[in-house]
Amino acid sequence: MLIEIPEVLSAAELEQVQSLLKDASWTDGRITAGTQSAQVKNNWQLPEQCPESHAAREILLNALNRNALFLSATLPKRIFPPLFNRYEGEHNTFGNHIDNAIRHCSVSGQRVRTDLSATIFLADPDSYDGGELVIEDTYGQHAVKLNAGDMVLYPGSSLHRVEPVIRGARVASFFWLESMVRETERRRLLFEMDMAILQLRQTQGDTQPAVQLTGCYHNLLRMWADVS
Repeated sequence: MLIEIPEVLSAAELEQVQSLLKDASWTDGRITAGTQSAQVKNNWQLPEQCPESHAAREILLNALNRNALFLSATLPKRIFPPLFNRYEGEHNTFGNHIDNAIRHCSVSGQRVRTDLSATIFLADPDSYDGGELVIEDTYGQHAVKLNAGDMVLYPGSSLHRVEPVIRGARVASFFWLESMVRETERRRLLFEMDMAILQLRQTQGDTQPAVQLTGCYHNLLRMWADVS
């Protein structure tokens, strides 16, 4: 399931993050790559513990925690703290790879199962050429290049790549999530049901069918969610 979420960051938040990252000290992006990924990764990355990372990460996490669509789509149990990358000049691409199944978080000391991968675009798409995030699934290839402040979610098991940036700089945040509902199809079903309930309530109000469907949603969530 590939889901695009517009305007995760407000205009003010986006400006803050862009300002923080503008003059930051970027390093070789292979510092977080696995053995296979390191062979095809050629970009810049912001050190996880630098002040700019901490400040920008806090802005992003606050924005995510108030975004109802994000919460419904992911049902997050653990969020790997957002990281930041830059594609520019000779460091301009990331070839086909699959993200590691488990990530160790140096901030919390926890391990995070990567049920979902996420990218928040931080540069205006007109400011750079190339840089599409290409995700492959059973329905083919999907090339994603969104407005600054928008996000894309996709299964962590997906083969994906970032096409070469041939002009300008592609700046983004990327991270992973462990969901309370591990199975992709169950998570999809809950998301679609939640969206249908929302539409029903918006068009018809809190009718008896809407209340009953809400109960079904929560009963399924109760059966399938792992919160331990």
